[in-house]
Amino acid sequence: MKAKPVSASRVTLSQLMQPQQANSAGTVHGGWIMKLVDEAGALACMRFANKRVVTVAVDQMMFRRPIYVGNLVTLTAEVSYVGRTSMEAEVQVVAENPITGEQTHTNTAYLVYVALDEDGRPAEVPRLIPETEAHRRRMEQAKARQAFRLQQRDREAAASAYE
Repeated sequence: MKAKPVSASRVTLSQLMQPQQANSAGTVHGGWIMKLVDEAGALACMRFANKRVVTVAVDQMMFRRPIYVGNLVTLTAEVSYVGRTSMEAEVQVVAENPITGEQTHTNTAYLVYVALDEDGRPAEVPRLIPETEAHRRRMEQAKARQAFRLQQRDREAAASAYE
């Protein structure tokens, strides 16, 4: 299978936040942002693998700053690591006041997806080619995150075997 560069996965989504997306505190509901993050990550992985994908893991998602109704939210996603059938996507979220132009980085999330073949089974994905030193560092960090996820999965499986 042919390798692809990180840039082959890059996706940018922008959406104006509306009142129906607000929570009881008057800011945009975190669940709405999580949905957009998942969509952006999935699209980056689909673009990279040229296959359907399913979400298998979402790492911790912390919101540094609130997002307000009327903000333009821009999500930038790209594949940061690949395994045999899985891919990690990094999604950056920025809120912008479209009147002042002030931009605020609100959060970064890492999600893992598995590519699927036409029968819904895991399918191999291309190798990832880092294009910059930052991409190489991010791939190394992603490799460590994936090792941690697999270790957690194994611990949970072992614990449930004793229940």
